[in-house]
Order: sequence, then structure tokens, then C-alpha cells
Amino acid sequence: MLKKIVFLVEDEGQNVAVEKLKKNMGSDHKKIFYGNLNNWKEEIKGCAKDDILFITDSSALLYELKQGGNFAVALLHENNRSEDLSEASYAVMDIEELSWESFEKAYLRMAGKPWGIVETDRCIVRETTVEDVREFYGIYAEPSITYYMEDLFPDPADEIEYTKKYIQEIYGFYGYGLWSIVHKESREVIGRAGLSWRPGFDMPELGFLIAVPYQGKGYAYEVCLAILGYGEKELGFEKVQALVRKENKASVSLCVKLGFERKGRVEDKGVWYDWYVRG
Repeated sequence: MLKKIVFLVEDEGQNVAVEKLKKNMGSDHKKIFYGNLNNWKEEIKGCAKDDILFITDSSALLYELKQGGNFAVALLHENNRSEDLSEASYAVMDIEELSWESFEKAYLRMAGKPWGIVETDRCIVRETTVEDVREFYGIYAEPSITYYMEDLFPDPADEIEYTKKYIQEIYGFYGYGLWSIVHKESREVIGRAGLSWRPGFDMPELGFLIAVPYQGKGYAYEVCLAILGYGEKELGFEKVQALVRKENKASVSLCVKLGFERKGRVEDKGVWYDWYVRG
């Protein structure tokens, strides 16, 4: 969990930007520190390094931080253009305009921890983890789950490798995709839902799956409505599609309830779908 952001900056002029950032942070400003370049190791004594995100404009310090297993982000400004900060996984500029959430997302990605996406009354939607794969196999063991969608790999090891690549290449590049649905009370993974791009189509697609014991209880509607709101507000998706097999009556009903309109029929990989669009 990110508990502290420490700025280790050579350019003294950035102090003004850090102070503006702190003012814009509300109560989170107490977690932001402008460190001493000479004594920064002393300043963080007693703090778990996994709880700290460092921001630096120095290539030498960036290298030292990364070599020490710390999470570090490069700070870019007009006075350090000659610095080679290519070792950084993430870089920021105009820091006074950033939010705590922006830093936290970079931290979570570097720490290999999932982003939280949205919460509903009963569920948390978050990025999928490798640990979720075991629970997916329990969900997909019910034959009806794969009537209208692809199954998992027969070998769990292959599914784990696929999930690792998905986290790195899809979440890491797009920042969204198919996510896991976690029941707040039981903490169980009860399904998957999210927004992704189907090759050959020009708008994002809503996908969803709910474990059989939780079907018919409004979870799919609750979660998908929240995801659609997130897609519109946070990702700027004005239109979203859903491709549904016409015999899948439950999904057709859900799409209509969510405000999708049927626009016709489309074919993909030899399969015909009813094409629904929202927005």
C-alpha cells in the first residue's frame, strides 16, 4: 500500500511545484515529502520501502533507487532535458496538476499489484491477478459458462502465463481490459467483466461473466452499470458495443436493461452475433 511519496529533486525550482501539488492534494498532502538529497536514507529509516514511491529528476539517483529495489518515477522538467532517465518505467511532468491516484496507479503497476476499478454495493471490480486463475477454473467448471464464450486453457500453467502477459501488455498499455469481480462479503472472485477491443471493430466492447451460484441476483447489472459509467467518465468512451448470441436470452435481456440498442447482426470468426450499441 502506498503510504508516502518522497521527492528527491536536484532542481530547487521544483520545490514550488511540489508545494502546489501538496495544496491540491487535500488530506493526502501529509503523505508527500520533499526529501534531503544528502540525507534521504536517514529520513526514511523505519519505513518499509514497499510503501514508498520516490520521484526524482536525477538519473544517478534514479539508478541508485532502482538498484536498491525501490519504486521510483522520473520527474521531467525544462532543466533536466540532458538527463538520461530512460531507466524509469514511468515519468511525470507538470506535477502540480497530478492527483494522488495518478501516483498510486504508477506505484501499483511497479509493485505488481492490481488497480481497483470501481466498487458497487456488493462488489469490487479490480484488475485480475495470477492468483485469480485458480478461482476462474472453479467458475468455468460449470458447463453452461462456456456455452457462449471461450473456455480457459486446459492446462492451468498456460492460463497463468496468458494472465501474466495480459497484465503486462493489456493493463500495462491500455490501462483497462477484462477485470475480476470480487464479492465484498465473501472476498471470492465471482466473475469477470470489463471493456476491451475486438479486432475489426471500431468501438470498445463490454464483456461479462458471473459464476452460476451468483446468477439471477442482479450482480451482472450492478457491476456492468458501474463499468459503463467508469468507461464514460474515466476512459472517455462515448459508445460501447456488446456482441451477444441471440439464443443467450439472459445476456440479451441484460443489454437491453443497461440501455443498449440492437443495431443488427455481425459476424466474427465464423460466429454470428446480435450487435448491441449503447451511447
